[in-house]
Amino acid sequence: MKEKPNISFDYLYRSTWQSISKMYNEEALKKNSVMTVGFVLISIDYKQGTPSTLLGPKMGIEATSLSRTLKKMEEQGLIYREKNPDDGRSVLIKLTDKGKEQRDISKQIVLKFNDEVAKNLTQKQMDAFLVVTETIQELIQKKLIF
Repeated sequence: MKEKPNISFDYLYRSTWQSISKMYNEEALKKNSVMTVGFVLISIDYKQGTPSTLLGPKMGIEATSLSRTLKKMEEQGLIYREKNPDDGRSVLIKLTDKGKEQRDISKQIVLKFNDEVAKNLTQKQMDAFLVVTETIQELIQKKLIF
């Protein structure tokens, strides 16, 4: 019997995410876009907009990278910035009509991915995946590893 190689959790997550990211970018290219733009569009509240300061942490993107992406999206007519009426110091990122259309496309792509994965897993497998993922996130957030 062949022995399984000793592969770490972080390797599996990283390599899987790279495959997912490549798949999303290939799909986004068909729409003249990139994966990051799609995720930003999905992360912006459809009706109210989202404070720019919340987008980075919500998506796990560094401020400088997010800033470049938002500037590009604004140039493409996908978003606009508006002063936050609840907090004069911050800016709301809002979707244009074009941005809303692109958001709907991005959302459909993500839902298709989720549906296809779910079709190929049992409920027990999905539950186990969620437990493992939540445990890893909790260990990291509580700084129980390092």
